[in-house]
Amino acid sequence: MQQFGSPQFGAQQPGAQAYGTQQMGIGQPGWQTPQQGQAAQFGAHEIMEVHEVLSSLIEGINRFQLYKPYIKDQQLNSMMDSHLSHMNRTYDQIASYLHSKGVISFMPYHGVKKTPVQYGLRNPSPMQPSSSVNEIDDRDVALGMLAYHKSSALKCTMAALECADYNLRQLMQNCSVSCMNQAWECFTYMNQRGMYQVPTMQQNTTNTMVNSYQMQ
Repeated sequence: MQQFGSPQFGAQQPGAQAYGTQQMGIGQPGWQTPQQGQAAQFGAHEIMEVHEVLSSLIEGINRFQLYKPYIKDQQLNSMMDSHLSHMNRTYDQIASYLHSKGVISFMPYHGVKKTPVQYGLRNPSPMQPSSSVNEIDDRDVALGMLAYHKSSALKCTMAALECADYNLRQLMQNCSVSCMNQAWECFTYMNQRGMYQVPTMQQNTTNTMVNSYQMQ
């Protein structure tokens, strides 16, 4: 695949108009480009945004595989397996739709529970970077997973807002919801174990802020 930023990408080809005046195609098998005598199947902005989503999925799948050997808790290991399986399915669904615009049946990641959240600080353990890979523990892995899903939710949401193709937009929306649900699963796992504590304000401060907004 040609890389974004390479001399070939975005260069004006004979018979093709410059970027900004015609939809952009990428010269891959399965893609229809202006040079082939047909209009590109997707708009330039949605292709660029979906490229970011797919690249992030690849990076996330690879990253999670690197995390796995450091997991000791069985529940975290099962959660990791579930997330990896869904991330792989998500990647395949998006890539397949880009190539064929076929029927889609993608559903967001589900199965997350309405787990009670523990509020307040309860002697939180100090945190600092690990000095070696041998110090990486379950909290480090869970925090890395949480950070990835939060970041990916933003990428997928931005991609959905740039999609002109309705089905691709739905795929990106579902992808965003999946990331949010997976982030929630990581957060509640950590919160129940005191790994991610939720600080609170004094109750009168909270009440003052809430009461400053009145219902219509």
